[in-house]
Amino acid sequence: MIHDQAKYTRDGEDVHEPLLAEKGETTVDVTESSPLPDDLTRDELTLPEPSEPEIARHYTRLSQMNWAIDSGPYPLGSCTMKYNPKFTEDVAADPNAAVHPDRSERSVQGTLELQYRLQEFLASIGGMDAVTLQPPAGAAGEFTGILVAKAYHEHHGNDRSEVVIPASAHGTNFATAATAGYDVVELPSGEDGRVDVEALEAAVGDDTAALMLTNPNTVGLFERDIAEIADIVHDAGGLLYYDGANLNALLGRGRPGDMGFDVMHYNVHKTFATPHGGGGPGAGPVGVVDELAEFLPSPQVREGSGGSGYERFEPDHTIGKVHGFTGNWLVLIKTYAYIARLGDEGLADAAAKAVLNANYLAERIDLDVPHGPFHHEFAATAGDRDAADVAKRMLDFGVHPPTTKWPEMVPEAMLTEPTEIENKSSLDDLAAAFNLAYADTDEALDTAPNRTAAGRIDQVGAARNPRLSWQALDEE
Repeated sequence: MIHDQAKYTRDGEDVHEPLLAEKGETTVDVTESSPLPDDLTRDELTLPEPSEPEIARHYTRLSQMNWAIDSGPYPLGSCTMKYNPKFTEDVAADPNAAVHPDRSERSVQGTLELQYRLQEFLASIGGMDAVTLQPPAGAAGEFTGILVAKAYHEHHGNDRSEVVIPASAHGTNFATAATAGYDVVELPSGEDGRVDVEALEAAVGDDTAALMLTNPNTVGLFERDIAEIADIVHDAGGLLYYDGANLNALLGRGRPGDMGFDVMHYNVHKTFATPHGGGGPGAGPVGVVDELAEFLPSPQVREGSGGSGYERFEPDHTIGKVHGFTGNWLVLIKTYAYIARLGDEGLADAAAKAVLNANYLAERIDLDVPHGPFHHEFAATAGDRDAADVAKRMLDFGVHPPTTKWPEMVPEAMLTEPTEIENKSSLDDLAAAFNLAYADTDEALDTAPNRTAAGRIDQVGAARNPRLSWQALDEE
């Protein structure tokens, strides 16, 4: 029986209007093949016959069992997810954006112009001289930036084997440097949570290829000695790499290039509100100063000579491709649309609100925040309580908890970044959940969460003995 499908009469017989999915189907003859084994066949099959409202409600109910940025704040410090304005989806869905990347330059001048203008936007925002749009994610941007730095050193005959990274840096920094073939030198933080300048002076030398740094850093602190730090690294012949994870705190107010950084990546999902990759398409453009531009991935986009439009070109000493064509085009369109919509004043205002929201929330919670003054994020400590247990209990109060247990420089850390998109009411709700969970009984924390679709799991057991089937498995 067919439900919810239009029916009409033709030549005295009832005919059903094809479903949308059926309208593109074509019947073809299939060459006779060997029969399937008996254990893979069946004589009958019973399928459910839900109506359209039942299907809609079923999948809506499933979607509500997962938290999403459209549901509420996602304050995961350092890895936060930001609300994606829906107008950027409309822009990316414009049929004119659906161009094959192999089309001739003459036929895609509009696309090339937008890519060129986005390169210029990002270069201006970061204080860089050239930008590649090719890397498909922030981590890929990191890797590309370090490969560019490595190519620069090799081209100039510099035998460099080490990358210096602060203890508070993102885990991807350590992985990036190691994957690029460098030895990692971990730099301890000072008592104030910032780079220890004396320790840096002792760490850098003739083997130093780069210092990878985030500013503001992972606990939201601005590196006040950044000019001195840049001089120390440059005097040793190294390069200064900027991890763009926290660039949203500086938009329109400070530029890494002006601080002495030589290469940087942009996390467009965090800074410019494109969707977080999550295993799908992302983008992590990389900016460099003039001396490194000739090593960027190929192709780049530039203005043609004599006003002849825009063209792709290969930098003189390119590291080659790190992704197909010029990157994930539709994600980059959303980046461009967001920047163009906000403009200079809007970007600066977004940075101000990111800083304001973080400081307001930190003042509203009962947990101790050991470092400050901070910018867009802060690392509170759960003290003698288990940060992961407090976070699980927060789920019962209808919010998403922050990042826990990291960075390790803050004991029982709860790294929190509300971003600029949250209003006062939303922040007050988040603060209330923090305080209720933190003040709750040991018993409540030990059993939380109790009001979510999935209850407390044995995380160690799940990691060591994963069960990847939806079907119930018999215990052995």
